[in-house]
Amino acid sequence: MSAAIAVKDVIFYSILKPWLGDGLLVSAGDKWSRHRRMLTPAFHFNILKPYVKIFNDSTNIMHAKWRRLISEGSSCLDTFEHVSLMTLDSLQKCVFSFDSNCQEKPSEYIAAILELSALVASRHQNPLLHMDLLYNLTPVGMRFRKACRLVHEFTDAVIQERRCTLPDQGLDDFLKSKAKSKTLDFIDVLLLTKDEDGKKLSDEDIRAEADTFMFEGHDTTASGLSWILYNLAKHPEYQERCRQEVQELLRDREPEEIEWDDLAQLPFLTMCIKESMRLHPPVTVISRRCTQDVVLPGGRTIPKGVICLISIFGIHHNPSVWPDPEELHRTDFRHDRDEGGAGADAAALPHPA
Repeated sequence: MSAAIAVKDVIFYSILKPWLGDGLLVSAGDKWSRHRRMLTPAFHFNILKPYVKIFNDSTNIMHAKWRRLISEGSSCLDTFEHVSLMTLDSLQKCVFSFDSNCQEKPSEYIAAILELSALVASRHQNPLLHMDLLYNLTPVGMRFRKACRLVHEFTDAVIQERRCTLPDQGLDDFLKSKAKSKTLDFIDVLLLTKDEDGKKLSDEDIRAEADTFMFEGHDTTASGLSWILYNLAKHPEYQERCRQEVQELLRDREPEEIEWDDLAQLPFLTMCIKESMRLHPPVTVISRRCTQDVVLPGGRTIPKGVICLISIFGIHHNPSVWPDPEELHRTDFRHDRDEGGAGADAAALPHPA
């Protein structure tokens, strides 16, 4: 179905606009298409590869904190809270090249991101607060606006500082200096990118995209990782097999860290990650509004103006696609263990829809 026929539902996405502006999550139509094309270079392998080092460093900080808590006698911890801080730590380094050390000490910016995420979720659940006029008069609305100002001021300051660097160095010198550090962050890419007409993104557009990635990138990733840890803990036999796969890969390596080229060498772990995301997708539902009557197979019609909720969770648990959808698809795991065949794994855990 064309994106022009099923547009984003303004009821939910309008709640995000004061924070995220017209970033990819909120924007639609020609603006969305233009920004999507302009952001494509940010996901080129050569830009993403150095980020693996950042991910390793952030994860090592989290692991060290867990080991310290265990040594001090802690018997349990909130995994999602710790993983969220780790993903925010990673994103702040990848988006802004900024290290707030937020996993070890309080960060006002990170606290604002977490508060905004919680406030958006709670507001969405309360229809009485959907009206901006009413929401802005409430204590939570005032907290939301205060957190927005803090986040926007941080992003704006980084953009202005980076813009001042570009003219002084010149584009070639700037890229050379970045090449030495082996990291081109998200702000760099947004500042340098141009559309087919040679037009650059405005500071407001750059802020919107950077804030969008900080929001969308930390919460969904933390949710997915937390569920993966949960599912591996529920199935220790698979957890041990994942551990053996990683240990075999890292044997005789110093330091023992995963690199970009290693990601393709972990087939069993990859399948476990994908199966966990099928069972517990980080984004469970999306909404779209029909701009014209939509005739479905079988003759039923969705009338113009109707808002449709598409359940990603429901698709991933559809019994006509996934036999015993609430269970891990592990029949071929046993076959692989018994027969020693590598091909069985490929069928054991299908990709999420």
